[in-house]
Amino acid sequence: MPSIRRPLIAVAAAALLAGAATACGASGNSADSRATTTPSSVKTGGSTLPGLPTSLPTGLGDLKKWEQAYKDGGWKNWDKSTWLRKAQDFVNPVIDGLWSDDRMKGADQDDKQVPADVPADMGKTDPVPAPEAAEKVSTPYHDSAPAVGKLFFDSPKGPMVCSATVVDDPAHPGKSNLVWTAGHCVHAGKDGGWYRNIAFVPDYNDGGQSAAALANASLDKLAPYGVWWADWASTSDQWMQTGSEEGGGGSPYDFAVLHVTPAKGSGGKSLQETVGAAMPVWFDAPSTTQIQTIGAWGYPAEEPYDGQRMYACQGKPGRLSLLASAPTEYRLGCTMTGGASGGGWFAKMPDGKTGLVSNTSIGPVTATWLAGPRLGEDAKTLYDAVSKKFS
Repeated sequence: MPSIRRPLIAVAAAALLAGAATACGASGNSADSRATTTPSSVKTGGSTLPGLPTSLPTGLGDLKKWEQAYKDGGWKNWDKSTWLRKAQDFVNPVIDGLWSDDRMKGADQDDKQVPADVPADMGKTDPVPAPEAAEKVSTPYHDSAPAVGKLFFDSPKGPMVCSATVVDDPAHPGKSNLVWTAGHCVHAGKDGGWYRNIAFVPDYNDGGQSAAALANASLDKLAPYGVWWADWASTSDQWMQTGSEEGGGGSPYDFAVLHVTPAKGSGGKSLQETVGAAMPVWFDAPSTTQIQTIGAWGYPAEEPYDGQRMYACQGKPGRLSLLASAPTEYRLGCTMTGGASGGGWFAKMPDGKTGLVSNTSIGPVTATWLAGPRLGEDAKTLYDAVSKKFS
């Protein structure tokens, strides 16, 4: 059996956020279980981070004090007994200047890989696809892939990175502030809680410069369309309850939706208006036999990649099933590595437009293929709930 690493998970950003993958375990979800779709909120539901007030804010003054306590260091404590982990526990106030160019470029590296054997599956799995070399996306990214970007966040291991995509918001046509990524890029799964200081950078390094060329780059160079902080995040209950860093645990439900706000003024423009694009989400897309080509986009950061440039793989998708009781996933031959997690998978819809059908979740240590969840009823309910919250 091949070995699997955790969703090409968020890799720690070293020297311009180059890093490596960690790993994940076997899924135990039931296909009949449904994701709870209550979006995560800034309220803590009674839980508190060390150093934070023990009661929820009751007014604007209290809210400012509560958020300041978080900014003053509460977010740095990762004690598991106080790690906010429930859907309603999400909190992510903007910390001005935290994601500076120096922090993006100088975060600690985490090159740990944890291989784990994939158990014999009992579902529908096609033969392992041949590896397809990832190709550089043409620059500037704003012209070739304007909806794609990098996701930054803090974990117990330090600053980390994933990939993500701007998606349509049904409640705000043409003015979306929604971002799609993997669940493991925002929440640690069954052994942890919400990651912190989650921020999205669309068209990161728009000119596709190498790490060496970006050695003295400013934040404006790295984030030409600004830094957008998540003020809301939602992922599936299945991911929170069964997701793990080894094997494929929770992978069929490894998706998340964020609502973002600019760290600095955007002139009143939404994220979609700022970058000029947002992808429609194609829920309940057909099986792989009816989709001829899928493309996966992202910012791979583990060698031989440097984490600074966008890459893509395209090809005929196959099926992967880790458990007969869990939904079958899409699988694509691709050599992208850690950092590509959460990146969007795109296919042509019946109306001729291109839509998002999945996101990168898992891949083998050998970096020869990627797999991502099929976005069914659970994913749509989650998406609709976040959109409705901000309608």
